Amino acid sequence: MFTGIVKGLGTITSIDDREAFRVIKVDVGQLVDDPQVGHSVSLSGVCLTIVKIEGKVLTFEIMKETLKLTTFEYLKVGDKVGIETPVRMGEELGGHLVQGHVDGTAQIIDKEQVGDNTRMRFWVSEAIGRQVLHKGSVAIDGVSLTVCDSVAYPKQEVANPSLQTYCFDVWLLPLTLERTTLGTKMVGDKVNLEVDYLVKAVLSRLNGIQT
Repeated sequence: MFTGIVKGLGTITSIDDREAFRVIKVDVGQLVDDPQVGHSVSLSGVCLTIVKIEGKVLTFEIMKETLKLTTFEYLKVGDKVGIETPVRMGEELGGHLVQGHVDGTAQIIDKEQVGDNTRMRFWVSEAIGRQVLHKGSVAIDGVSLTVCDSVAYPKQEVANPSLQTYCFDVWLLPLTLERTTLGTKMVGDKVNLEVDYLVKAVLSRLNGIQT
């Protein structure tokens, strides 16, 4: 379990595609204290297991299902990933509870500098958008953020204009941009998105009652 407080950025040093999964190596620098094989690390919001350790370089295996749901399908050597280690019992919960189980990707459709801060607008599918609540929490590339606005509108570029798409905004501090992948993301880029587990649990329960 994580809290969405990313420590900093690691660098992809190697990518090896196998028949049913992808193997990546990440230089994590000093961001992972006492790494152990079998321990979990969040890479840009994706919970992965350490399978090998070579100094500061950690090896992870990514299954095909994870590749389909995340931006990791498009990773390249040299790309940066946000690093967070699991929260320990008794530690401060600085963000919100994050599982590292990504629900899908969101696309940046607007980015605006306002004073020292930055507003980003993200575009998501209807299935995910219905779970994103105004003033609620989301994890974007593993970063715990608060939704400051959310809207639904017709998706114009599909054949059926009755289909809905959803957008939401977040505000980013300079420190967040410096320490996370969001600092280099531009309009059109995709990011990993995990909605608040508590919201998913409540909505799932309500939908079950309704049916």
